[in-house]
Amino acid sequence: MCGIIARIGHGNAAETLLSGLENLEYRGYDSAGIAVQNGSGVKVHKCSGEVSDLKSTLSTQPHGNMGIGHTRWSTHGPPTDENAHPHTDTAGDVAVVHNGVIDNYDELRAELQEKGHEFDSDTDTEVIPHLIDEYRDATGDTEQAVRRAVDTLEGSYAIAAIVDGEEAVYAARKGSPLVLGLDEEEWFLASDVPAFLDHTDEVIYLEDGDLVVLEPDSYQITDLDGNPIERPVDTVDWDPEDAGKGEYDHYMLKEIHNQPTSLANTIEGRVEDGDVAFEALPPGSFDGIESVQFVACGTSYHAAMYGSQLVREAGIRADVLRASEYESTTGPVDETTLTIAVTQSGETADTLDALRTAADRGARTLAVTNVVGSTAAREADDAVYIRAGPEVGVAATKTYSSQAVTLALLSQRIAGDVPDATPADDRAAMLEALADLPEHVETVLESTHAETLAQDTLDSESFFFIGSGLGRSVALEGALKFKEITYEHAEGFAAGELKHGPLALVTEETPLFAVYTSGDDEKTKTNAIEAKSRGAPIVAVGPTDHPLVDVADAHLSVPETHPVWAGLLANVQLQLLSYHAAKQLERPIDKPRNLAKSVTVE
Repeated sequence: MCGIIARIGHGNAAETLLSGLENLEYRGYDSAGIAVQNGSGVKVHKCSGEVSDLKSTLSTQPHGNMGIGHTRWSTHGPPTDENAHPHTDTAGDVAVVHNGVIDNYDELRAELQEKGHEFDSDTDTEVIPHLIDEYRDATGDTEQAVRRAVDTLEGSYAIAAIVDGEEAVYAARKGSPLVLGLDEEEWFLASDVPAFLDHTDEVIYLEDGDLVVLEPDSYQITDLDGNPIERPVDTVDWDPEDAGKGEYDHYMLKEIHNQPTSLANTIEGRVEDGDVAFEALPPGSFDGIESVQFVACGTSYHAAMYGSQLVREAGIRADVLRASEYESTTGPVDETTLTIAVTQSGETADTLDALRTAADRGARTLAVTNVVGSTAAREADDAVYIRAGPEVGVAATKTYSSQAVTLALLSQRIAGDVPDATPADDRAAMLEALADLPEHVETVLESTHAETLAQDTLDSESFFFIGSGLGRSVALEGALKFKEITYEHAEGFAAGELKHGPLALVTEETPLFAVYTSGDDEKTKTNAIEAKSRGAPIVAVGPTDHPLVDVADAHLSVPETHPVWAGLLANVQLQLLSYHAAKQLERPIDKPRNLAKSVTVE
């Protein structure tokens, strides 16, 4: 979940490294550091805190045409200056940044200490520069030393290393993302494209087992045995301005307001002549499928809930499983099973493990992701892209909406191939209403009074969110968003489950947000009224045609639309509620404590 960057070329590297780290802070912000090679040694600058703290410690910018950088999400050891990356060997000749987890670091550390190596941190990463140093002494060749070092490691890693006196960057990956950026006068390596998007949109997505050597005017990719590898060069279609805050105070607010555009991109070309069309999935793509599994984590799990319900409504057996529990909770899987991995980054460790387990058991696999060239997209049998554009805020917003829309369309596409499936009776109306979704989101953004409501409820003890059917996943997502960025206690429930325990927590100090998607949602109304009779303030979240509006204490309204899309409009209201509550509480909205956006470790 950490972010790493490397740069080599002509001109000074430090400014590029620092700006790249700022673009990667959604991956972690416990500490930050850079190392620059300038011909007179490897100079390391690092500290606990954010990249801005690191910059404030630099009285002058270190000089050198190559270097590496890191922004940390702590796994081994607390966020201290000593545990910040880069880490070096005892002499300080080898500097390394690392994203991942080294499982056998205790064993390696003990072996290296017996040989005289001295360690300064609590991290698993520190064994890597010491291993490189050890193997350099044995082989006399840094590239061979890096090969031997990574071959010794157990676990996951994306690493970049520089060595005193050598004008080269060495890098390798296994289980953690690493992408190579190509420019005319400089090369980049990073955990994610936004790190260098201001400089180039030409990229190579590296794969497990790849080892890269960058020199000022060339790069080489080989396997761990030294055999040359050719990887395709892709062009990223993200605009660099999409990765900035623009006129907004926070990335999250920008990304909430970007949803009309991101949804329009998600929808474009996917509804033709009143039917669903995916270029990568022509008719017959799902022949032989009898059941569907969705695997995901966090916000993607809630989007998967949305999709799985629509698949079930189409008459196809469907389950949604938490990726972290997949191996122990999945039922029978065979060639008639379609496993859909939902992951914004395409690099979520638990989701990738679930995808691989399903494939090993014979399932057909499909990745639904935002990132072209991601591991999930490469490893799945097929991939569908949500096309939401870069999302920097740790609390996912526009990607949830685009995931849910993509999965809703997929539900109808799958139903078209599965015998005895029943695509929605009102599919034509559903698809027609989808065209209005971006405009309806714009209406919500322009007319919302979520800011006022956030202020009115700010002193509450807890916040409850309920919903039924498609509204349930929106309620769970609303609660997750609220707790992520406000640090206030929030829980989401299926509406009918409120009286089976959670109702004991309801008081006058626990506002309840009731999400509904259509006027005939009696279950949500009944349970909301039960909570109101116990003193809870009730906020109706949905269209105006629901009888709950008449008895609720407040209403976050959405435009009239098809029930499938009403939940996504309600979700925008809850995103705004969470944002304004967090802002009024003066929380670090884009960098909530203890969290990172792309969870690439288990």
